[in-house]
Amino acid sequence: MAPASRADGIDVRPVTEAEFTDWLRAVSTGFLRVPVLSEEEIEGRRERFVAGRYLGAFDGGRCVATFRSFDQELTAVGGARVRADAVSGVTVHPTHRRRGLLSSMMARDLAAAKDRGDVVATLIAAEYPIYGRYGFGPATWTAEWTIDVPRAGLDPRWAGPADGGRIDLVEGEDVRRLGPGLHARLCRRQPGAIDRDELWWKWNTGAVRVDPTWKDPFFAVYRSASGEVEGMAAYDVDDNWGDGKQPLNTATVRWLTGVTPAAERALWQYLCSIDWVVRVKSGSRAPDDLLPLLLPDPRAAAITTLADWLWVRILDVERALEARTYEGEGTLVLEVAGVDGLTGGRYRLQAGAEGASCTPTRQSAELVLGLGELGALWLGDESAVRLAAAGRVREERAGAARKADALLRTSRRPWCPDLF
Repeated sequence: MAPASRADGIDVRPVTEAEFTDWLRAVSTGFLRVPVLSEEEIEGRRERFVAGRYLGAFDGGRCVATFRSFDQELTAVGGARVRADAVSGVTVHPTHRRRGLLSSMMARDLAAAKDRGDVVATLIAAEYPIYGRYGFGPATWTAEWTIDVPRAGLDPRWAGPADGGRIDLVEGEDVRRLGPGLHARLCRRQPGAIDRDELWWKWNTGAVRVDPTWKDPFFAVYRSASGEVEGMAAYDVDDNWGDGKQPLNTATVRWLTGVTPAAERALWQYLCSIDWVVRVKSGSRAPDDLLPLLLPDPRAAAITTLADWLWVRILDVERALEARTYEGEGTLVLEVAGVDGLTGGRYRLQAGAEGASCTPTRQSAELVLGLGELGALWLGDESAVRLAAAGRVREERAGAARKADALLRTSRRPWCPDLF
């Protein structure tokens, strides 16, 4: 274990298990939540504690900044799963800003991730301007829709899928049994998806309570005509009535997983058919989700959120670019500017239908870019031509950005369904 470092006289070091409760309270303070936690919440979160992966900054014995990371698997373009260092729980108390505490914790964690052989690091940024200086770039986006059900034009007499499938309401224990296999199928086809461990399923079905405001949701499962589970959704419904005893209820989706278009269609139609529900809030979806196109009137689904979501920091350029597939064929020489000595250099990418190779080279660079820009391009969502127009990447050879787009961009956008 690396020794403690000091920033402005403050100890930056791994948190011991005995300090875990103080660390949790510091996280709550940093995120402007009430720093008083129940014993049930503390013990539920303690199950995730891994020595060395929780960092803190201590001033006179008081935890004033927090940081944690954990092992994650991330789906690259083409379905390969790569090892990721997932960063979360990052806070600095307002009394200790601008003292290099985050930089100290980030440097320690990324160096350890590089030593472990992780291919990338990931995080979901609460604030946009912070993480670019550490080499992270926004690699996926999220969209949320609100559906005006009466306007959508769906058949009000709908009573179930027309494809021979069926939808059933189930309990949390059924979700814990059926959900992991379904999510694994999603991860095999969805770039940007991350794994969900056993504790995730317990937390999100109420088997382990870490949120004092937890309320059990409804769980719906779609089975195809053959009886195979192909979709699942968790949702809440409020209790809102207008004048004249008119129902004005809203169904809010916590998460919805469909591994076939038929499953997605059936689950959205089910949610829009629930008696008394006049609005459906979609929860986090991919920006190019099928949802609006499944409605006779797509304008009934209005986007209420469109924002960056999963950020990626490349730790190993060669392995990252070789892990994914490419929709085109060709060769591209990239000059990647590092930010901390861990990653960077000049690489020759040779991509084709049979796979890709990425090797260090002394050839002249065609495209020069930073680690954050490479992270934004890696899952196929961002455009190198767009970044070049914004002055974020530089062409050393005319047409290099267009060539990069032909290789790197994907026909469907990547999506990360989860917050961590």
